[in-house]
Amino acid sequence: MNLQQIIDQLNLTILTEPRDFSLILPGGGYTSDLLSCVMAGAKSNCLWITLQAHLNIVAVAALLEVAAIIITEGAKPDSATIAKANEQGIILLSTDKPTFEIDGKLWEMGIHILE
Repeated sequence: MNLQQIIDQLNLTILTEPRDFSLILPGGGYTSDLLSCVMAGAKSNCLWITLQAHLNIVAVAALLEVAAIIITEGAKPDSATIAKANEQGIILLSTDKPTFEIDGKLWEMGIHILE
């Protein structure tokens, strides 16, 4: 499943610059709000699901080369965070839905944990 299909099915809002999301094929997912846990447990090319929306998520995502960050529960990054994400090539997506709901829907769509 490609990122455009995920965006469409979950009705996600794209916060960063548009690109051809159909070419991005996330290999799995990881959910945590603790940056240290993400750095230890998330894998390259995963979807990172979090309610964090501050500048440090961009640095962690760039370090791990995640496919995209889905920011949940209506949290909104500020313009500096979005600008930094664009500069680093990090895709930021958002939703008002709870993290648990997004996790469940991604699991049903076949997005599982990367081994």
